[in-house]
Amino acid sequence: MTDAAPPIFRLSATLLSRGFALRPENEEDLPFLIRLYATTREAELAITGWSPEQKQAFVVSQFQAQHQFYRNQIPDCGFDVIECQGEQIGRLYLAPGRTRLNIVDIALTPEWCGQGIGTSILRALMETAEQSGRGVVIFVEKYNPALRLYRRLGFTEIQDVGMHFEMEWVPADASPVS
Repeated sequence: MTDAAPPIFRLSATLLSRGFALRPENEEDLPFLIRLYATTREAELAITGWSPEQKQAFVVSQFQAQHQFYRNQIPDCGFDVIECQGEQIGRLYLAPGRTRLNIVDIALTPEWCGQGIGTSILRALMETAEQSGRGVVIFVEKYNPALRLYRRLGFTEIQDVGMHFEMEWVPADASPVS
């Protein structure tokens, strides 16, 4: 995790002025990243009947598999921690493509959800993409409440991939490039 890709994206001046920052992940972030990942799996694990210890072991195992997969299979991906006034509050994994920016993952801790932070980050990503003549793409789980946000921001489903939609946003003056 020490070989950080060059920055693909920078937060907007508005977010920066409010104390938000992006910085490359490092080994010391792993405990936070595992806790964050666990929050993204809570609903699905709630129905398993597993003990807290079993759930934790599953989360750690799945996080480690995802962590390795992303780093081994997604070249040039930027792995950033989102902070607010030095506090870790989320992650943004972004891979540049020739015709689009690929959001590999974006997640905020539950206490930071619903405050417009994700919307601000997505709008800034869209602006960055538009300035470089690209679109933005993301895979969104069909049961993810953020699906409404993506639709509201103009993302459209371009492919149904089992439990996910592949969604794309293209600038108004461009054609879909999927």
